[in-house]
Amino acid sequence: MQTAHRATFAFLLIAAVVLTVPTHARAQSDSQPSPAPSDPMPLEESWAVHGQTTTTWLLQPAFRSPYQGPQSLSSAANGRETVDATLYFGLRPWHGAEIWINPEIDQGFGLSQTFGVAGYVSGEAYKLGQASPYYQMPRAFFRQTIDLGGATQKVDPDLNQLGGSQTANRLVFTVGKFSVVDIFDTNKYAHDPRNDFLNWSIIDLGTFDYAANSWGYTYGAAAEWYQDWWTARVGLFDLSVVPNSQYLNNRFISQAQFVAELEERHTLWNQPGKLKVLYWLIRGDLGSYDDALALAAANGQPPSTAAVRNYRSKAGIGLNLEQQITPDLGVFARAGWTQGSVEEVDFTDINESVSAGLSLAGSSWGRPDDTVGLAGAINLISHQGKQYLAAGGLGGIIGDGQLPQAGPEQIVEAYYSLALFGFAHATADYQFINDPAYNRQRGPVSVFGLRLHAQF
Repeated sequence: MQTAHRATFAFLLIAAVVLTVPTHARAQSDSQPSPAPSDPMPLEESWAVHGQTTTTWLLQPAFRSPYQGPQSLSSAANGRETVDATLYFGLRPWHGAEIWINPEIDQGFGLSQTFGVAGYVSGEAYKLGQASPYYQMPRAFFRQTIDLGGATQKVDPDLNQLGGSQTANRLVFTVGKFSVVDIFDTNKYAHDPRNDFLNWSIIDLGTFDYAANSWGYTYGAAAEWYQDWWTARVGLFDLSVVPNSQYLNNRFISQAQFVAELEERHTLWNQPGKLKVLYWLIRGDLGSYDDALALAAANGQPPSTAAVRNYRSKAGIGLNLEQQITPDLGVFARAGWTQGSVEEVDFTDINESVSAGLSLAGSSWGRPDDTVGLAGAINLISHQGKQYLAAGGLGGIIGDGQLPQAGPEQIVEAYYSLALFGFAHATADYQFINDPAYNRQRGPVSVFGLRLHAQF
């Protein structure tokens, strides 16, 4: 806990110093720049069809492991692949409105069935997998944008975004099925496992236990207010039936997550940046580690949070910084804390997390569409969580059966994304994980990755 407080305080202090440098100036709009007066506004798209496909191969060599449990990363050398293909159908029924559906075909598994590392190694791997291709509908939502004035901004056609224009000051309402992190905790440099980093605790805030089914999606609604140099966001989302379930709860109000985020936009040394503060509160049927340990002591069985679930709350906070240094170079950092007495709900077993990194485009070596990324993350679990794992308990995606020597999970990731064509990239990725699942007796682990991604 003290580590999280120190990390959060240091993060806030650094941000405060950076943002009060004399060269700092408030931006008057979203980080997307307004077009020059000579740039024509695009015609407003009435409909659009886009698509993407991503194939990711991961290889994990053998590593040191004196023992392993039911949710351990396998210590034997192994490799896995995941494949997905998505269509994006968009329609504009009236001005400012958009309807999107994203039918998708998925296939494959993560390493060790997506078990064994709290900061899991692939955002392209879900908590469920299949050897044969299968269909799902990850997103089907309605979005309404209401212009409130200010500079007119160009909106380029993109995945789940119709081309057109909008004003800097605006309201945006989204309702339907989508991912919480489509709207909250976004970051220009680390947020998209199909294009940048892969590790769960780098592409998202590791402690952000966001509502989701086993594939990362849920039903909910969000509202955003963009005004001058700031944005406020709130949302309400459906939890899974039980933690980590493939099924979403049908008692939406009784089991739900509230999320709020404040975003500040600025320029520093004439370069754009953002600082976000995130808060979330979960209310649902959850188990506590202390109750699980007490029941285990009474009946002589391994502890299980599933056996002691009651209606409880779980809350967390986070910070998210992105800063462009030059047009080609950007840096990012995240820090977060979440309540350590209650089990992980729908994301992963992390109670304190700090991550940071950089992203560099390849203009200086004649490859402007290439990108190099380097990042690191430190993840921790609470004292109660350590006791629970040490007694043989299983978390959402970790559990070695014992934990005699616990420590922080430390991750370093690097990638090079090579532009093959205007629509396709090949990425080589490497991750080094020390003390996977907080276990000092296992690892370290190296994971090599290759990703092929194309979209239109």
